[in-house]
Parts: sequence; C-alpha cells; structure tokens
Amino acid sequence: MQTGVVAGLSLIAGVIAGLGPAFSVLTGGLVAAVPTAFFAWRAFRYQGAAQARNIVNSFYKAEAGKFGLTAASFTLVFVVVPPSNPAFFFGAYVVTLLVQWLGPWLLSRPSRIQTRG
Repeated sequence: MQTGVVAGLSLIAGVIAGLGPAFSVLTGGLVAAVPTAFFAWRAFRYQGAAQARNIVNSFYKAEAGKFGLTAASFTLVFVVVPPSNPAFFFGAYVVTLLVQWLGPWLLSRPSRIQTRG
C-alpha cells in the first residue's frame, strides 16, 4: 500500500509541479517505505508459540535495523541527492508513514454480526 501511495504521489507531483518535486516525493516516500519493508521482512520470520523467544528477538533486531536504515537513508538522500523541494520530500515522508499507521483501519471491513431472533 505504501509503494502505491508513493508512486501515485510522485505521478501527481510530476504532472502538477514537474520532475524535480516528483523526485523529491519519490525519495521522501522511499525513505519511509524501504525501512518499513525491511522491518516486516525481518520481524515476521517466525510463527507459533514455540518460537516466542525468536519472535521477540527478531522484533528487537528488526526495529534496530529499521532505525539504522532510516537514519542512513536520510543521510544518503541529503548528502548524495539533496531534494529540490524539501516540503515535498518531508510531506511524502509523513504521508507514507500515515499510510502505515492507517493501513489496517483503511483496509478493515465492517463486521457483519448476525443475531438470531
């Protein structure tokens, strides 16, 4: 869902504001989405009650890796390819994080409770 939002925002920014802001949106969204994907890949490797210790350890390691990857991504973007429009960069970063937080709510279906009467 995050990559779809990043692609859509980049396309909209490209059409409305041009190539520079679209690239800023793309990099801002990827700085949020790539560490999240890393976390999901590392954290959810184990399943089942017998793997409880491994699950907890993988969550700690995945969160530490996500934090490090986020810091490295910000550093890399600002050193190698400074965004042409910081507002678009940080706006896309925040929107991508909001999609992560609101995703379960947006994808949930209303429950259909049936009563016998």
